[in-house]
Formats: sequence, structure tokens, C-alpha cells
Amino acid sequence: MLNVGLTGNIAAGKSAVVELFRRWGATVIDADQIVRELQALGGPVLREITGRFGHRVLSADGSLDRAALRRLVLADPEALAALNRIVHPAVHARRAELMAAARARGDHLVVSDIPLLFEASDPSEFDVVVLVDAPEAVRLTRLVVERGLDQDEARRMIEAQMPAADKRARSDFVIENGGDLAQLELAARAVWRALQSRA
Repeated sequence: MLNVGLTGNIAAGKSAVVELFRRWGATVIDADQIVRELQALGGPVLREITGRFGHRVLSADGSLDRAALRRLVLADPEALAALNRIVHPAVHARRAELMAAARARGDHLVVSDIPLLFEASDPSEFDVVVLVDAPEAVRLTRLVVERGLDQDEARRMIEAQMPAADKRARSDFVIENGGDLAQLELAARAVWRALQSRA
């Protein structure tokens, strides 16, 4: 089984590449989906988050107010570190369970979609690391136009992540996504073929 770590900074286009890989036959383990499940109402991770940050990060129905939590941790590095200490070990444990299940099924190519692979995981866990990247100006525009963030919040989100240049140097493949979807698909297909040849 080829164990692939796929990452990319915010608005680089990683999610589009994940969907292409899924369509072409990869088993996908989505770290963001795991986070959403772990932070669901009544779960232990949400209780820990509430215990650390209080009810100001909850919606009226008691579920997590992700926007409020994001604003809080982007403004306070200590708060971000505390959140990471709560969430990352739980995500890692669940991902390990899903990897074991994929191995038991005999899946050939498993892609773990991990936005903070270099920040929160160990790249050496993976046989191959793939980075999806786009110029910072393009990513900023996508955050503002497609996600409706204001310029300042979008810039803070970009600055909160490790620079893509540092990640490029540590990745086995880089998929460039500064153009349109057709160009992205061509670039992703070339990497997919290379992954298949290793699987």
C-alpha cells in the first residue's frame, strides 16, 4: 500500500486535487472531516475546547462556532498552540485507525488529506508527500472572492501557516495551481501516474 500525504496551504487548491485523486481511485482520509467529526456536539474534543476557551466559541445550539474560534486563535499564538494540543493527537489517532482499515482491505493507494501536514504531522510517516501550491496573491484573491473573507482576515490566515517555499523543499511532488481547473487537472494527472507506478 502506498501511503501518500497530500497537503497545501489555504486556498492553494488541495481540495480540488483530493477530489481528482478520489475520482481516479484513491482511498482518501480527510483530516478536516475527522476534525469536524471529533468536534461534533457532545464529543470529547468539543468538551476540551469549551473547557479551554469557554462558551464564547459555541453557537446558540451548543455546537462549535468555527468562525469565532478561528478569530480567537489567529489573534493569539498561545491559544492556537493550545487548540492544536487538543485536536491534533485525536486526529492522528483516528487517522491511524482509518489507515489500518485501508491496509486490512488491501487498498493500494491511500491519500491522507492533511492541511497542516508539516506543522502537525511527521512527513516521514508517509511514503510520498505531495504539495499543492499557488502564488500567495492568487490564494489571497480566492479567499476574498470565493470564501467571502475580508482582506485582513484572509491575510492573517495565510500568514498563520508555514510558508509554501519551506514545504516545497520537503515535498516529493509539487502540483502547481496558479491557473484554471483544466491546467490543474493536467498537473494532478501527471503526479497521479507517478504515484500509481509506485503503488
